[in-house]
Amino acid sequence: MKENNFESQSEKSKEYLLKAYQLQMNGKFEEAILNYKKSLKIHPTPEAHTFLGWTYSFIGDYERAIDECKTAISLDPEYGNPYNDIGAYLIQQGKFEEAMTWLELALNANRFSNKQFAHFNIGKILEHKGLWFEALEEYRKSIELCPDYLLAKQRFNRLQGMLN
Repeated sequence: MKENNFESQSEKSKEYLLKAYQLQMNGKFEEAILNYKKSLKIHPTPEAHTFLGWTYSFIGDYERAIDECKTAISLDPEYGNPYNDIGAYLIQQGKFEEAMTWLELALNANRFSNKQFAHFNIGKILEHKGLWFEALEEYRKSIELCPDYLLAKQRFNRLQGMLN
C-alpha cells in the first residue's frame, strides 16, 4: 500500500514538473514557479530545483536561481546541469572568474550529458578575456559534442573570421 502511495505521489510530482516546464516555455514564469514548487513539495529532485532556478533566471533573479542550483547539487553532486547553470548565471552578472570554477565542475560531473553548454560558456569567458584561440577551441569542442548547436557555430565562425 505504501509503495502505491509513493508511486502516485511521484507521478503527481512529475505532472507538476511537466506543467511547470510547459508554462516556463510559454513565458508564464510566475505560474511555472508555483508548479515547480508544488512538484518539489511532493518529491524534491535535483532536476526540479535546477529547472526552478532556470525559471528564476528568466526573470533576472540570479541569486534565487543560484540558490536553487546549489540545492540541486546538495541532492546530487554528480548532476552537472546545475554547475553549468550557475556558471551561466555568473557570466550574466559579469563574474567571469567565479563562473569558470563552476563550469569546470560541470565538465567533471559524472551525470552531465550536455557538456557542450559548459564548453560554450567557457568559450564566452575566454573570448571576453581576449584569449581568442583558447575560446575557439572551446567552441570547437562544443560543436564536436553537438553539431547542431547554432550559437556555438555562430561564435566559432565569427571569432574565426575576426582572426583571419
